[in-house]
Amino acid sequence: MSTSLLIANLQHRLRLCGLARSPQHKYRNSFNVNAINITQLSTSAKLRSINKVSDSQTTSATQCTLNPVEQPKKQQQRWKIQTVARLAGGGLPKVYSDLSKDKLTGFVVLTAMAGYAVAPGATHIGTLLWMTAGTTLCAASANTLNQWIEVPYDAQMSRTRNRPLARHALAPHHALGFGVTAGITGVTALYVFVNPVTAALGVANIALYAGAYTAMKRLTIANTWVGSLVGAVPPLIGWAAATGGELGAGAWVLGGMMFAWQFPHFISLAYTLRADYSKAGYRMMSVTHPRLNARVALRYALRMFPLSAALVATGTTDAWFLLDSSLVNGLMAYCAYDFWRSPDPRRSRRLFFSSLVNLPVLMILIMVHKILQDRRRRQLQENELEQCGAKNPTVSPGHTECVRAGAV
Repeated sequence: MSTSLLIANLQHRLRLCGLARSPQHKYRNSFNVNAINITQLSTSAKLRSINKVSDSQTTSATQCTLNPVEQPKKQQQRWKIQTVARLAGGGLPKVYSDLSKDKLTGFVVLTAMAGYAVAPGATHIGTLLWMTAGTTLCAASANTLNQWIEVPYDAQMSRTRNRPLARHALAPHHALGFGVTAGITGVTALYVFVNPVTAALGVANIALYAGAYTAMKRLTIANTWVGSLVGAVPPLIGWAAATGGELGAGAWVLGGMMFAWQFPHFISLAYTLRADYSKAGYRMMSVTHPRLNARVALRYALRMFPLSAALVATGTTDAWFLLDSSLVNGLMAYCAYDFWRSPDPRRSRRLFFSSLVNLPVLMILIMVHKILQDRRRRQLQENELEQCGAKNPTVSPGHTECVRAGAV
C-alpha cells in the first residue's frame, strides 16, 4: 500500500475518534498527523511508524464510539458554535429585546401614553418621559419573568420555541437578573420622578402578569380575565401621571375599554394557536370550551359600544365621538359575530386583524375629540369673558368677577 493511502486511512480513523477534523473545520487538532516529519524518515521506518500508529488508532477507534471523556467535549464545543451563530444576527441587544417582547412592550407604552394624553391637566414633557421610561422597564420586567417561568412550555410550542431562553441563547440566571433589575428600576423611576400611584400600578402590572396570569394559564380558563386586567393597567398609569395620581371617572372608563378589547383580540389569536396551547398543557377557552370562547369574544366586542358612550358621559370627549367610535366598534363586533356564528381559522384571523385596527383608531379618535372639545371649551370661556367685559365697561375682562364668570 502506498504512503499516501496509509496517511489518508490514518486521517480517516483519527477523524472517527474526534482527534482530527475535516479541512472545513478551523480547529486546532490535539493530534495532527502532519506533525510526522515524513521527509526525515526512511521508507521502511516511515511505513513501520505509520502502521504502528494505525494499529493503535484502530484499537481506539473501536472504543471511541465514542470515548465517554471525549464525547461531552464534542457536544460542548458544538453548543458554543450554535450559540455564537444565534447571537451573530443581532447580538445581545437583540436577545434582550426579544426577551422583553419589544412589540408587546411598545404596545403597553403606547396605551400608557394615550392615557396621559387623554387625561385632564397640564402636560409636562419631563413627567411624560419618566412615565414612558418607567412603564417600559416595568413591561420588560413582566415579559422577561414570564418567559423565565415558562421556558419548558415555550419550547413545546411552534410560536414560542424560538424565544431566547427556549433556544438557549441566554442563560436563565441572566434573564432572571435582567427581569428583576428592570422591574426595580422601573418602579423606582415611577415613584421618584412621577408619583407613588403610578409606581403602585407598575408593581401591580408586574405581579398580575408574571405572577397571577402566568400561573393560572395551566390551571383555569379564568387566566384570560386576569390577562385582560393586566392590559387595562397601562392607561391608568398614564392618566395618574398626568393628574398627579388622581384617577377620575374617565380613567376607569378608558381602562374598561382596554379590558374589554383584550377579549376579542386574544381569543381570536388563541383559537388559531389552540393546538399549540393544548400541546403545552395550557388551559385556554379555545382548547377546553371552544363555544364559550366565541361567545365571550362577541360579548366583550359588544361592550365596547356602552364604554365608548361612557367616555362622552364623563366629559372626556365630545358627543361626536359616539358616532365615530360606533363605526369602528361595529366592524370588530361584526367580525366577532361572524366568528361566533361559525368558528374557523379564517374568521378568527379576520377578528384578530379587526382588533388590531380597532384599538389604534379608537385611541386616535379619543385624542382628536378631546382636543376638539377642549378647544370649544376655551372658545366658550373667551366668549363669556368678552360678554362680561361688555356688560361691565368699568370692569376689565381680566377682572376677578369676569374670570369667575368665564370659569363657570
